[in-house]
Amino acid sequence: QVQLVESGGGLVQAGGSLRLSCAASGRTFSSYAMGWFRQAPGKEREFVAAISWSGGSTYYADSVKGRFTISRDNAKNTVYLQMNSLKPEDTAVYYCAGRGSYYASTETTKYDYWGQGTQVTVSS
Repeated sequence: QVQLVESGGGLVQAGGSLRLSCAASGRTFSSYAMGWFRQAPGKEREFVAAISWSGGSTYYADSVKGRFTISRDNAKNTVYLQMNSLKPEDTAVYYCAGRGSYYASTETTKYDYWGQGTQVTVSS
């Protein structure tokens, strides 16, 4: 069992930056691929970024490529999402997810564990 707790959300102006963190419990964190997803009001949850167990492979949605960076520190059981050049359309609740596999996925259904989410609001 893995528990995930996100932090770092907040209100920021367009063009600003935020760094989200996701702290995981459990001894097997380093064997899990991790992902970030987001859900805006009235919309479905969508893929943002994912990272393999070692951090050697990363994946991004086209909408965030070049602006967001996913990373992980297995010694700290933590995954990060650095978000730069934020836009109002990035406003959403951001969720951290863990997958019981070494390999990342862009699909929500492939993830076994989810955090409670953290709100990110970007003002214009």
